[in-house]
Amino acid sequence: MAPTQTTPDQSGGGRLRDLARRTQQRYSAGHDRPLGGYTAALAGFAAYTTAWATAVRMRGRPLPDRPEPWDVLLTSVATFRLSRLLSKASVTSPLRAPFTRYVGPQGPAELHEEARRDDGKDTVGELVTCPFCTSVWVVTSLTAGRLLWPRATRTAMGALTALAGADALQLAYSVLKDKAAGEG
Repeated sequence: MAPTQTTPDQSGGGRLRDLARRTQQRYSAGHDRPLGGYTAALAGFAAYTTAWATAVRMRGRPLPDRPEPWDVLLTSVATFRLSRLLSKASVTSPLRAPFTRYVGPQGPAELHEEARRDDGKDTVGELVTCPFCTSVWVVTSLTAGRLLWPRATRTAMGALTALAGADALQLAYSVLKDKAAGEG
């Protein structure tokens, strides 16, 4: 008796691909939504956080009972500033260029870029141009850094927080200057 051969559609992998394709079609409602890319990004993030957690555990660093309010505030502001720096700043555009297309300026020293829709780069392009998306990776890195290298990470977060404060002062100065020029 000859062995039974399965076609790709009958194999486990084929059924899984068919299920993923049907799910994509039902979910997307006719729009181009890269669910496969998002799945890869989720897997990448899971691996990233697992690596950090493993490093923290191997170093034997104890977790705090609860985060201190000052650390939460410092981490929040530093995450905000570093996420915008990575995802929007003109100076960091070479890091995003392989995955994005320049559209134009978008505020002081920031750019509007769109994810490339070729070669599967759309998900990475969305991630690197979205400060909210980038924040998840940044806060994970800063939190792990605080556990592994607390003094150095707190110093870096302090510098990012000072930069955010300086940016706010620059913007406030521009508004006051424009207001004064309009009244004169």
